Amino acid sequence: MEGIFTYLGAIFGHGQMLFVSHLVLTAIIVIVIAKIATKSLSAVPAGTQNVMEAFLGGVIAMGKDVIGEEHARKYLPLIATIGLFVLVNNLIGIIPGFESPTSNINVTLTLALIVFLYYNYEGIKKQGAFTYFKNFVHLGEMHPIAKFSMSLLMYPIEIVSHLSRIVSLSFRLFGNIKGDDLFLWVLLMLTPWIIPITPLILLTFMAFLQTFVFMILTYVYLAGALALEEDH
Repeated sequence: MEGIFTYLGAIFGHGQMLFVSHLVLTAIIVIVIAKIATKSLSAVPAGTQNVMEAFLGGVIAMGKDVIGEEHARKYLPLIATIGLFVLVNNLIGIIPGFESPTSNINVTLTLALIVFLYYNYEGIKKQGAFTYFKNFVHLGEMHPIAKFSMSLLMYPIEIVSHLSRIVSLSFRLFGNIKGDDLFLWVLLMLTPWIIPITPLILLTFMAFLQTFVFMILTYVYLAGALALEEDH
């Protein structure tokens, strides 16, 4: 945002490069965290390894009730990577002088498209495109003519419903983080001489909450694709 000081903005200016530089910074942070956590693995974890193992255990526990433990572990690399990336992106904007890349719709939309394409890919890979899309709508036992008529109505609705997940995932994360950033900026401009501890705690909580919501919805969408495969 123009007029708001950021450290990287002082170097790259407040154009598109400001957004790109913050995105690169968060990617580097995520890679460094992963490297430190796996640098010297031990049977009794400590430090960063302990934190990351707790995080991965939480991700599996999160998905266990949604998709089952086997599938939760199968999709752990995807969910954990997205979760860690989104969390770091969310948290960096809470630090005065930095900006959250997830407050940019380009980032959240890209993440939403990755999730959308992946869960549909998983469903198609398991059962083929025809069967996967045929099972979008379950009409039960009906007269063939009535079933065909209902299919003509329900399939477009179901397709729109699936496409709306892209909007839901991207705009929910973007809107919440953008709002948090604006709230913090206004607060710092009004009271620059104090450290707003309570708002920072609230914003940190929201950063974790939005990360959790994005991860759990990804698990839910994967569970829906697999449920179609298993005829649930």
